[in-house]
Amino acid sequence: NLISYRWSAQCSSPCYDMVHYGHSNQLRQAKAMGDYLIVGVHTDGEISQHKGPPVFTQDERYKMVRAIKWVDEIVEGAPYVTTLETLDKYTSDFCVHGDDITLTVDGKDTYEEVKRSGRYRECKRTQGVSTTDLVGRMLLMTKTHHSNIGHSDYQQHTDNFGKGPKGHSPWTGVSQFLQTSQKIIQFASGQEPQPGDTIIYVAGAFDLFHIGHVDFLEAVSRLSDKPYVIVGLHFDQEVNRYKGKNYPIMNVHERTLSVLACRYVSEVVIGAPYAVTRELLDHFKVDLVCHGKTEVHPDKDGSDPYAEPRKKGILHTVDSMNSLTTDSIVQRIIKNRLLFEARNQKKEAKEMAVIQAMKRREEEKGKERAQAVL
Repeated sequence: NLISYRWSAQCSSPCYDMVHYGHSNQLRQAKAMGDYLIVGVHTDGEISQHKGPPVFTQDERYKMVRAIKWVDEIVEGAPYVTTLETLDKYTSDFCVHGDDITLTVDGKDTYEEVKRSGRYRECKRTQGVSTTDLVGRMLLMTKTHHSNIGHSDYQQHTDNFGKGPKGHSPWTGVSQFLQTSQKIIQFASGQEPQPGDTIIYVAGAFDLFHIGHVDFLEAVSRLSDKPYVIVGLHFDQEVNRYKGKNYPIMNVHERTLSVLACRYVSEVVIGAPYAVTRELLDHFKVDLVCHGKTEVHPDKDGSDPYAEPRKKGILHTVDSMNSLTTDSIVQRIIKNRLLFEARNQKKEAKEMAVIQAMKRREEEKGKERAQAVL
């Protein structure tokens, strides 16, 4: 009886490297197809063999995927090629992947076996984000990269990172992200604070949402038995004021979805004021304000943005025990720039070969149908 059957979907990605809201959206869609979501995450060795050098270590990626609120369980070191044996081992009824294609080092579809057996489902790829795109933004080093897709400098970087010798692949190429109210609703918990909840407020950029942010938010949530964590996200202009360079890498709409996908977050304030004011504390009935051990930059007028919660005695410094920052991630990319360029060009060349083969097959089928009609 299908209705009483316990469906579980194993969603295995190429690598979940540089986990972003596109990956989170894939997992949200996968969870909606079943009751229990098991996510396979590959090792550094598997990724290096089939795709090229990963940006994050496997341990960092395991923790990032576990922090996504739609994930029930992860499989560490999942095989790159998903087989029926793997699905049966984890009692999964089917596996889910995006509507792009994942290829082995020799150009074979990693889901071929489960597709043939009818134990494969597909979800839609999130337009406007990819690792290729994010890497290009990091290297561009201008202040307007996230609103200047058509700029010649940006185009040069995206060509370097996502264009093979035979043109752009629709799966690796760059497209522009467009935020909608529906997408925010899909990601938001929709839950109001309940009686007895401890309302905790944190604020920041949360750019390139990473394992350092996850460890901080997890530590914050442990401060109460019933935490209700509100994250205040600063607008792009504010982030650039105190961080400089080409920050933020992700615009505020992208950062909103990244933070909402985290299981330790209850609510997000989009465009929160830099100073934590009395009005903000009263409006959200905040019990505790937390900040990490990173530097607190003064407000535009030189004042302490945490003066009010400090005066009220509700400011708490949280040590996440993780020193990873957005800047250190960017430095990893810059250090390995040529390797990442080669990785993305190689990936796209394989995808273009598959697209051309599929196109030829369709043309042949069209000719056969035409001849049958004659």
